[in-house]
Amino acid sequence: MALQSVWDIIRAHEAYLQSPFFPVLFSLTVYLGFCLPFVVLDLLSSKVALLRKFRIQQKSQVSWCVMWSCLAQSLYNHVVYIFPLTVLHWYWRPFSYPAQAPGLLRMVWDIAACLLLFDFQYFIWHLLHHKVPWLYQTFHKVHHKYTSTFALSTEYSGAWETLSLGFFAAVNPLLLGCHPMTEMLFFVLNIWLSVEDHSGYDFPWSTHRLVPFGLYGGAPHHDLHHLKFKSNYAPYFTHWDRLFGTLQSS
Repeated sequence: MALQSVWDIIRAHEAYLQSPFFPVLFSLTVYLGFCLPFVVLDLLSSKVALLRKFRIQQKSQVSWCVMWSCLAQSLYNHVVYIFPLTVLHWYWRPFSYPAQAPGLLRMVWDIAACLLLFDFQYFIWHLLHHKVPWLYQTFHKVHHKYTSTFALSTEYSGAWETLSLGFFAAVNPLLLGCHPMTEMLFFVLNIWLSVEDHSGYDFPWSTHRLVPFGLYGGAPHHDLHHLKFKSNYAPYFTHWDRLFGTLQSS
């Protein structure tokens, strides 16, 4: 009943949801909203020792200039690449929103399936773009400009990387037949986990500390990848890196 009530509220704004502007504005708003708390922490951590102790690389600092550079790249990618594609998608495949909300268990299952599938796709893409020098130099190197991660570096990437990973995230709910509400929640969760991965902070409540048995790598896992380049290729979970012998913890 709670899900149905929320879905009814969302559907009441269906005219906005069906706008070609909605997907790109939704994505950008959620991304910047998740980045904002970490931006504040980055600005304060150089002055507040209590905050700095949670930084993974405590000696690194993030300047306004670097933040603006990353923000400008993200805005450029959204306007020049993502927005035209969402307009084409809107034209060729108009969105439809069923009256019935998804069941809770089905929604949780579908979000988990989308996340695991994305994790696998990203791992293969990422591994190839490190192991094949031409792919790394041509497409992925720009994302590795910063060896110490911070939230706004999440989407600091070129067109190919932005579109490839965006394609994986967009196509998985379609492949799995997810409800539109499930699709939205997956997008929100995926963006949050990506931002947290690049945040550069390790808090007691961070996701990797909540998931047991070391199954989830989190920010320390991905920060080490940016520092050393040759390990920890999966974005979220650790099982693919374990299987391929590319997992590194320190």
